[in-house]
Amino acid sequence: MKSSAFEETDPNRNNLDKSSSPYLLQHTNNPVWWQEWSDEVIKLAVRSNKPVFVSIGYSTCHWCHVMAAEAFSDDETAAYLNSNYICIKIDREQRPDIDQYMMHFINSQSGSGGWPLNVFLTPDLKPFFTLTYAPAMTDVRSLSFLDIAEKVHEYFVTHGENITPFIYREEEPPVTVEESLVGELASFFDPEYGGFGTGQKFPPHSTLLYLLYHLSVKEDPETREICTKTLEAMRMRGLNDHLQGGIYRYCVDREWTIPHFEKMLYDQAMALWCYSVAYRVLDKAEYKIMAEKILICLRECFEHDGLYISAFDADTDHEEGATYLWSREELTTILPEDEYRIFSGAYYISKEGNFEGLNHLIKRSDVSLNNIERKLLAVRNKRKQPSRDDKVLSGINSLVVITMLQAGRWLNNSHLEDKAASVMRNIINKFWDGLSLGHSYYNGVFQKQGFLFDAGATLTAISMLRENDSSWNDLMLKMTRYVRSFKEGEKWIESETGDFQTVYASWFDHPVPSSVSLAKMGLTRAAILSSEDTKSVDYRRPFQSDFYNINALLNNGLFHVFTSDKLIPWDTIPVNSVQLRGDVESDCYMGTCRML
Repeated sequence: MKSSAFEETDPNRNNLDKSSSPYLLQHTNNPVWWQEWSDEVIKLAVRSNKPVFVSIGYSTCHWCHVMAAEAFSDDETAAYLNSNYICIKIDREQRPDIDQYMMHFINSQSGSGGWPLNVFLTPDLKPFFTLTYAPAMTDVRSLSFLDIAEKVHEYFVTHGENITPFIYREEEPPVTVEESLVGELASFFDPEYGGFGTGQKFPPHSTLLYLLYHLSVKEDPETREICTKTLEAMRMRGLNDHLQGGIYRYCVDREWTIPHFEKMLYDQAMALWCYSVAYRVLDKAEYKIMAEKILICLRECFEHDGLYISAFDADTDHEEGATYLWSREELTTILPEDEYRIFSGAYYISKEGNFEGLNHLIKRSDVSLNNIERKLLAVRNKRKQPSRDDKVLSGINSLVVITMLQAGRWLNNSHLEDKAASVMRNIINKFWDGLSLGHSYYNGVFQKQGFLFDAGATLTAISMLRENDSSWNDLMLKMTRYVRSFKEGEKWIESETGDFQTVYASWFDHPVPSSVSLAKMGLTRAAILSSEDTKSVDYRRPFQSDFYNINALLNNGLFHVFTSDKLIPWDTIPVNSVQLRGDVESDCYMGTCRML
């Protein structure tokens, strides 16, 4: 977030043209007098005794775009907001601390949340009403956003002095026993279509990783079935971009047919980790191909100046998925008759389509059609493309380093390990000043605020690099101290800054590992690599804490700790392994060390 003195801006205009956020810049033409979050803006709300309206989203959020084009572009709505509220726009990826607090509030009020996340607060920042999307005009299903804003303001005028603060605490997930974890996860498994639950399907990255590491410890047919069924659904059906490689954010249906078409860097990283480990654990060559196509997507779509941008939009010219969809007529025009016959035998293609009269590509058989797919991708690349969020996030880039190292090891590709080291050097050069790690960079503007997620991901990545190369040791020790600086007694702090209250770190391991889980993973690995003792830890509630439970496996002796005078080739040892250098060559596992 670019800071600027409030005196240099005009509060009676939309000031987002000065922003360092791609998301906020998308709202510069709204008639709403949007401001960025700052101490000065909050002080203005207090002086004017106006309630604060905060709207949080991110640049590739479909419903954020819809609301920007509807309610926030409506002159009457804007005039009311400008007269009665101080209006603030927040990019959730730049201020995950504020987003986390507000998301807890909407969950406490309605039991669920999403983006855009719209919250009304008193001038001294006590939230008292919240909602996600609302239309510009009242219809039979919902009130207009203007109607809502008017009713909320009436409530503030009448009851504002009696509104109590919202206090939330990040509760540690309940302790459980290892023997119950797979059974509890299995109770949510969809045996018919794969994945978990019976509604829309999100890629369950951390859950799959825990189950795959569990399988590397102990063979279990039920765990193998859950992993295989889910990985196959993600690979063969609508979540996967079969032409470009990489995956979309989630599928809107139980059958994994139609995705929400945005592509997030963190999903590519986590899916790469899953398929790389799955290739070794489940021994399916198709998973190596899937991982390699994700790597192509990272290289061709996300990589920029040695780091990786954040995301691609779901929409093209306000049409969701427009870049990715095909009519049958178009396919028969592009492909000769013999190629179309082969292609339609491998993919589900119909005249009526599966998404608004068009076809989103889903495989029906696992045949290789590289030449035909490349031909269609070349045509697709000539279409107008979705907008992209070029913001670089340090923590998500460190997650890419982690997963690229895993891919290099388990796909037996040392060049990927070299690439991961290069990316980490770029992260350090751009974000690390020797004492703290910055958060984001966009268009020449650097956000210095520190977050535990970034610190934990970076320490974990460096600890993995340290296994290969001892020259990373000093930085690993410095990053260890930095991660520990986020600990306050027994609580982990996500971020502490002067313009918002202290926010404690999340334990929820989806869609990426939680800040707490990454911090603990990094600290455990650094301790092992420094030949320090580690203590056994409790397992935590499944699904909520699946990545945390991988670290519990590590702490509880269920990862091999190999000591040798030189690096053991990764393709000769199990995926649940850590390597360190030493003169006495040994493999310590399940409380017993044996000489090599």
